[in-house]
Amino acid sequence: DASGQKLDTAMYSTYKRLRTWDNRIIHDSPLNRNLLQAFSQLYALKDKLRLSDTIIEQTAYIYRKAEERGLVRGRTISGMVAAAIYIACREIGTPRTLKEIAAISNTKRKNIALCCRLLIGELDLIVPMADPMKCIVKIANKAELSEKITRLAMNMMTEIIKSKISAGKNPMSFAATVLYISSFKAGEKITQLDIANAAGVTEVTIRNRVKELNKMVDSTIH
Repeated sequence: DASGQKLDTAMYSTYKRLRTWDNRIIHDSPLNRNLLQAFSQLYALKDKLRLSDTIIEQTAYIYRKAEERGLVRGRTISGMVAAAIYIACREIGTPRTLKEIAAISNTKRKNIALCCRLLIGELDLIVPMADPMKCIVKIANKAELSEKITRLAMNMMTEIIKSKISAGKNPMSFAATVLYISSFKAGEKITQLDIANAAGVTEVTIRNRVKELNKMVDSTIH
């Protein structure tokens, strides 16, 4: 680096990729300039979002396809990069919410959502639903909930999946709700605000899901 210290492996790999794109920009190609800027933003978000190399590669692939189809024109690079990250995370099976990506990328959630719909529709992408069990583990870890609550939530989620009432609903919101209800059943109360923040959803969403799930639990939770 500038002070003469040896770069670590991850940073060296990042700069090597950026150097490759920098060399390609010699011909002053607008396409290459766009890709260089997009990939610079992508690698800047890698550590902040704790993204794996597999997710980074898939995101870059989606973004290149969007650029080739002219989908980036007239839209912000940051919005398209964030949308590509969200889709790549869903494809790889690593749950990340739009709210989480929006906050860390400093991009409006609405903008990312619009870009997501565009990419999925125009590139004919098939985006799998997030694994609700992985969502439970992620939220429980973030909210520092006990293993007992997590096990109860997983058992409840199994019943919810069988009932099919979660079809078409946000898996993160249902995961947060079953954790919230399970905390009462385990005698370890947590507020709706705390669980909503950990899941990246709103308190209103949690309340609405609780009303739906009250029919399936032994006692009513308010």
